Amino acid sequence: MIKTGLSHTSQLTVTEALTAASMGSGDMAVLATPAMMALMENAAMMAIAPHLDEGMTSVGAHIQSSHLRPTLPGETVTATATVTAVDDRRVEFSISASCNGKNLGEGTHTRFIVNKQRFLDRLHSQG
Repeated sequence: MIKTGLSHTSQLTVTEALTAASMGSGDMAVLATPAMMALMENAAMMAIAPHLDEGMTSVGAHIQSSHLRPTLPGETVTATATVTAVDDRRVEFSISASCNGKNLGEGTHTRFIVNKQRFLDRLHSQG
C-alpha cells in the first residue's frame, strides 16, 4: 500500500556523460539539469516500487524543480523523494537533490501507477 511519508534516496557520481556539455543542455562540464531531474525521478520511482502489486509500475507525468548550483564531475549527488499525497493511481512527491550537504534543487513530481502490459499494449496499438 502506498502512503504518504514513503521515501527513497538515490545517488550518482557525476561523470563526463552526465554533464550539460555532453547531454546538450548547456556547454559547461557541470551536472546537467536533465541528469539531476532523472535522479530525482528515480528516487520517486524507487520509493513506491516495493509497494506495487505484481505487474504494476509507475510512470512520471510531471516534474518541476529548481537547479540552484553547479556540480563538477567526480562529485556525488544525492536525491530524495517523499510521497506527499496519494489519490487513487496518482502519487505526488516532494523531491530534492544535494551535494556535499548543499541544496542543488527542489521541487515536486507526479507519478501514475499503471499496469505494465496494458500500458505497453495501448502504446503499440497507437503506432
